Amino acid sequence: MAARGLLWTPFLTAVFLAGILAALPDRHVSPVAGAIFVHELKREHFQGAFPSIRKNDSEIPPDTPITFHAQLLGYPDLPRWLRYTQRGPYRTGYLYGSPTTKDVGRQLIEVTAYNRHTYETVRQRVIFTVVPSPDTQMPYQAEFFVKNRDVEEVLPADAQKQFQQALDIMLEQKDWSIINITSALDRGGRVPLPIEGRKEGVYIKVGSRRPFSNCLMEAMSSDNQFRCSLEQQPVITCYDSFSPQFRVDWCNITLADLSSLSVTEGVPVWGDGVLEEGSEYNPPTDSPEKAFLSDYLLTILLPLLVAFLLCLLLAYIMYCRREGVHKRDRKTSDVQMVHHNTIHSNTEELRHMASSRDVPRPLSTLPMFNVRTGERVSPLQGHQDSAHVPLILAQQ
Repeated sequence: MAARGLLWTPFLTAVFLAGILAALPDRHVSPVAGAIFVHELKREHFQGAFPSIRKNDSEIPPDTPITFHAQLLGYPDLPRWLRYTQRGPYRTGYLYGSPTTKDVGRQLIEVTAYNRHTYETVRQRVIFTVVPSPDTQMPYQAEFFVKNRDVEEVLPADAQKQFQQALDIMLEQKDWSIINITSALDRGGRVPLPIEGRKEGVYIKVGSRRPFSNCLMEAMSSDNQFRCSLEQQPVITCYDSFSPQFRVDWCNITLADLSSLSVTEGVPVWGDGVLEEGSEYNPPTDSPEKAFLSDYLLTILLPLLVAFLLCLLLAYIMYCRREGVHKRDRKTSDVQMVHHNTIHSNTEELRHMASSRDVPRPLSTLPMFNVRTGERVSPLQGHQDSAHVPLILAQQ
């Protein structure tokens, strides 16, 4: 019976954990290096997987508060190129970012959904397989700052398509594509006041293989930069097709021309780490010797010299500039000296006379005395004599 109980223990533990924890099947996504990627975490997809809701399929609450937590498997945070945002427990969550060629490969992201009513969790693994871009690199890149949008308002595909169409109409070329989307808070921006219509702002970077148009170059001209320094709107000849859907800050535009940079510039060449036969390792030469005498004189002797000079100055003020007694007496007039000596001698004489006089002590200084008769009564005397004279007349 004991052995049978031991066999049932793992089975009961698995059933108990299955009732608390729930997991969704893995999902595979393939971001492309050098392009924006957005993965939407839909609340409805995770809501039906909670154990309490799965038992009551007929009573699925439509307003279940759900929050997400995403992390790289085995690590406490996401990869450096991937970000997560969710405005509230009743909103959709997004995993977004723009991978680079250094991020090509397989990355496993674990997403955990929390039910804020029942404290249940549902987990799902999202397998990111970053693939290199089939197109050539886009050397001409421009970044716009949109003031009237938050980052989660631009991440959906419809909003990105709307922005790209407005960009194509304005620049009259259709080879621009969105490279990256970044919230203004990630660039050091501040959270706006809780006033309706105030947005955090978002940076949208686009790229192209064709050079910049005259419209973008005019926005970066010296005249427009001067107008921006005066907090005035720059003047552009092309039609601003972004307005009113996207309020672009034309004083906050960045243009980057990467066509002149070499692809292999600054990339180190790695060897196999094995020395050739017959060769030997030559370590780097030692650093040249340096004389520290000047540093020693500056840090040790200079403070000591300053302290010694200060001590000499203080000694000169205390001993050489001090007025002595004889010098003070010479500067005092004879009348003042005679007056001072007279007061001093009289004071000494009075003190001598007061110490040598022999007079009875005042009655007030005695321990006890009678007000009427002046009779002195010792405080040690008891109440043996009942016919004593009272101290106060009212006591007769």
